[in-house]
Amino acid sequence: MGLDISGIMVANKVKLDDYKGKAIALDGYNVLYQFLSSIRGPDGTPLQDDKGRITSHLSGALYRTASLLEMGIKPIYVFDGKPHYLKSSTLAERRARKEKAKIQWDEALAEGDMEKARTKAQQTSKLTRDMVDEAIVLLNHMGVPTLKAPEEGEAQASYMALKGDVHASGSQDFDSLLFGTPLLIRNMTLSGRRKMPRRQVYITVEPEAIDLQAALDALEISREQLVDLGILMGTDFNDGIRGIGPKKALKLVKEFGSGEEAIKEKKLDVPGFDAVRKLFLEPKVTDDYTLEWHDPQIDKIAEFMCEEYGFSRNRVDSVLGKMENAKKARSQQSLDQWF
Repeated sequence: MGLDISGIMVANKVKLDDYKGKAIALDGYNVLYQFLSSIRGPDGTPLQDDKGRITSHLSGALYRTASLLEMGIKPIYVFDGKPHYLKSSTLAERRARKEKAKIQWDEALAEGDMEKARTKAQQTSKLTRDMVDEAIVLLNHMGVPTLKAPEEGEAQASYMALKGDVHASGSQDFDSLLFGTPLLIRNMTLSGRRKMPRRQVYITVEPEAIDLQAALDALEISREQLVDLGILMGTDFNDGIRGIGPKKALKLVKEFGSGEEAIKEKKLDVPGFDAVRKLFLEPKVTDDYTLEWHDPQIDKIAEFMCEEYGFSRNRVDSVLGKMENAKKARSQQSLDQWF
């Protein structure tokens, strides 16, 4: 899931309408995982076609992307490339957790505990390369650009925002801030309400924006110190130090000036500190991309979703109507530029 520094970051509630006409680089893996986790049946079974292929990611990509386009937002999906070698232990831990969750899911089903079953099922979500490729085909039919990053999708999206090629990056993970995105928008692709685990309580999920420089000013630290703070806590690329959360890590980097000095003075053990720091401050990214949005290919979307993956034509047609509205809105925006 990445680094959790929500307790110390200044986030502002926003409305997606605020980003009409803006290009937003979305962390593609992060978004598709959300769909795989949330779009499931009461017993936790993911959406599937008649061939047994999981289609939750396609359902989410179609409906949510169409909604963003209808709002006038210009999304680009950036997907992870080859995992950095420092992420290998994290990936292994995630696989182990998914395997454990699968056993617990089966046990809950056998006990007839559907609520527990669904919760455990969500923890088993696996995003495969085939799923990513399927989503890319769909997004291209929708006229939305996609990009495979050299390594971390969040790093690439953040780089694009730093260059000014996009207005912001969109992700649930705070790692984007460590990678330097000037503006992070969270909750862009989540539904408006979310049920709390094991409780009959729902919370409202609203989009929020974090301005990196404003957040750093409020904390009275630099981006380099923010990276050090994250490393002391532990990231996807290192284990961090047991017992150190965001507030304690913040105190350490402010007291000693850097994570390196804090480690030295407090005699802390943080293997690979320099390598992880460099990964965040000098990530592997590319300039080889083109940001072009095209009119949706309505017939191809319908064929892909309905004929290839068995989606309801009535439901898909309702989404295609949104895309037609988005197309008309873009045409009007272009016309308005002449006056």
